[in-house]
Amino acid sequence: MTDTIADIRIPDSAIARAATQLVRDTEDDLLFNHSRRVFFWGALTGERRGLAYDAELLYLAAMFHDMGLTPAYASADLRFEVDGANAARDFMTGYGVSERDIEDVWTAIALHTTPGVPEHMRPTIALTTAGVEMDVLGIAYHDFTRDQRDHVCAHHPREANFKEAIIDHFAQGIIAKPDTTFGNVKADVLALKDPGNFVRGNFCSIILGSAWPI
Repeated sequence: MTDTIADIRIPDSAIARAATQLVRDTEDDLLFNHSRRVFFWGALTGERRGLAYDAELLYLAAMFHDMGLTPAYASADLRFEVDGANAARDFMTGYGVSERDIEDVWTAIALHTTPGVPEHMRPTIALTTAGVEMDVLGIAYHDFTRDQRDHVCAHHPREANFKEAIIDHFAQGIIAKPDTTFGNVKADVLALKDPGNFVRGNFCSIILGSAWPI
């Protein structure tokens, strides 16, 4: 694989190489390429903002952030983000990574679909979400140069139907545990992809229907 893309060097430590291989063996092409692009968008955002980020930690967070969508790492009842965070934590523990660094990667993955919070946190956390938001939602698309976008996508292509396909991947990963979408953006996925069965949880209804008498 190319070591440097869009002037961002891919971490080449033992743990980074092992993470790449594990994710490559676990995820299909769409999720693998998406995860790699998330790293580049996050790193380029860090460079543009002048943030002192740890490229290896950002890489690990990006690579594991969607592992919870895969059968190998999906639990029966946890949010897929937490499944991915737990997978990263277990993996990193085997390499003797410090608890603080593991916590940053865990939090980055767990919060990557929670807008408005990660951007105020440490760089690994903030930049993981920034990378996801760029690749999935196109947020800050024009803050990247055309050359940067083209170079990253030349090495890790977006499928012609990526927008629809990534939504399908989300749906496949969470359709068996709809309750985990309460209060988060993935409820929109099931509302679109499983309208006949999905019932969106309502925060106010839970309050009003609680056991409290008043």
